Amino acid sequence: MRQLSKAIEPYLVGLELATCFSQSKDELVLGFCDKAKEFWIRASLIPNFNLLTFPQDFKRSKRNSVELFKEALGLTVTGVTQYENERAFSIDLENGFQLVFKMFGNRSNIILTYNGQSAELFQKRHKDDVNLIVSELDREIDQSFDAFKEKGLRGTYPTLGKEALTYLKSKGFEEASAEKQWEMLSELISEISDPTYYLTDIDGSKQLLLFKEGDIIKKLDNPLLAANDFYYSFSREFFIYQEKGPVQKELSKRIEKAENYILKNMEKLEELMHGARYEEIANIIMANLHQIPARSKKVKLYDFYQDNEISIKLNELLTPQKNAENYYRKAKNQKIEIEKIQENIQLKEEELAQFRKHLQAIEPIEIVKELRKYLKANNLENIKAEQEIFPFRKFEFMNYEIWVGRNAVNNDLLTQRYAHKNDLWLHARDVSGSHVVIKYQAGRNFPVPVIEKAASLAAYYSQRKTDTLCPVIYTPKKFVRKRKGDPAGAVVVDKEQVIMIEPEMF
Repeated sequence: MRQLSKAIEPYLVGLELATCFSQSKDELVLGFCDKAKEFWIRASLIPNFNLLTFPQDFKRSKRNSVELFKEALGLTVTGVTQYENERAFSIDLENGFQLVFKMFGNRSNIILTYNGQSAELFQKRHKDDVNLIVSELDREIDQSFDAFKEKGLRGTYPTLGKEALTYLKSKGFEEASAEKQWEMLSELISEISDPTYYLTDIDGSKQLLLFKEGDIIKKLDNPLLAANDFYYSFSREFFIYQEKGPVQKELSKRIEKAENYILKNMEKLEELMHGARYEEIANIIMANLHQIPARSKKVKLYDFYQDNEISIKLNELLTPQKNAENYYRKAKNQKIEIEKIQENIQLKEEELAQFRKHLQAIEPIEIVKELRKYLKANNLENIKAEQEIFPFRKFEFMNYEIWVGRNAVNNDLLTQRYAHKNDLWLHARDVSGSHVVIKYQAGRNFPVPVIEKAASLAAYYSQRKTDTLCPVIYTPKKFVRKRKGDPAGAVVVDKEQVIMIEPEMF
């Protein structure tokens, strides 16, 4: 700050503040001029990226540009003040105005002051800056050896940056005697007080230092040129990281999610193909109709497929033949589900291959424009947008989405705000439970297997979860209404149908 404020003064004194505007919430551009010359300052106050640069000229955007500090426009610069032992300086204007550059890391701000007191803030989120008093920015600190022994490094030189502290630590500062520490500190202070500016690379990070350290990329003797070089060098890495990092994170997240989806559905496919034997069970029942007593809940019959006895669950309210028909229907649905799972796995594998391709393609990109071009060409511009946390349980079956409420209040949210009038609404009959919605698809009727799957979920997420069979009502959502004063989750249903289903988790 001391070097910069000293260097810009000769350029600024006598110029007028011609323009002061912002094109983004964390960047302020100030233009000074007279009839013969101009001088620009761009202040980037992004958290963790607080830098001043001094471009030769600046092209103002026609849109999203806001003029600020209007009271100071047209005023002439009378001087530049560097505040003692503080990361702050001011550009002093006529008529008692000052532009105070308070470069305090995440609390950095630019403040227009009048007669030494805050008049307008650039970063309004830093509300405490309203109370700024310019005369209090100067800090007189005893920086003698005696003061150092008493107050330590931080108490004597509070504005030394973390880079300088790390440098001293690497030289054995902490283990040295007080006298040796003071010697090391004095040498460093002397070096940075009349510095050469080093653009360096330390562990892959670009830094601008006032002392030799790390891999030196460039050495400069002008603080304005050093600030500009550092900005362009560091910002190239910073902004590509800002843009590329979230995209990489989201792609990696989607790759992991796709891999888990494929694994889960492969296991489910294996279970369906080698698990339940619905068609065989139906054939066994049909071959033994005369041996099954009426109203049986369970029966043991000869399994001619595996040459042993098998225990078969039955619905006691149905005849043996109707029970067989139910098992035939389950077998048919099972075949449909197997085909759909195989289709979904194939689609997900194609999607996974695309995600991996994109992740590999953007890895070597180092220029923001190239990254944006690639994202636009591949319809990935919004991939880094944060996704809203979905409030309901969500399932997918035969390419239909099934949403399930989590509790009474959540049920109201699902039914009253998120469900469309043509969605199919389901609920376990006469007991407490989750509201379930099958999302409508234009021009298509709800397939019976999808209704059954949603009904089994409605039964599972209800008080009838442990019953063998559960009655579930279903109707288009437009026939579901809530009366004024009803408790959370309570609704009135018209024109419902009923399906008997076994409670089953997905």
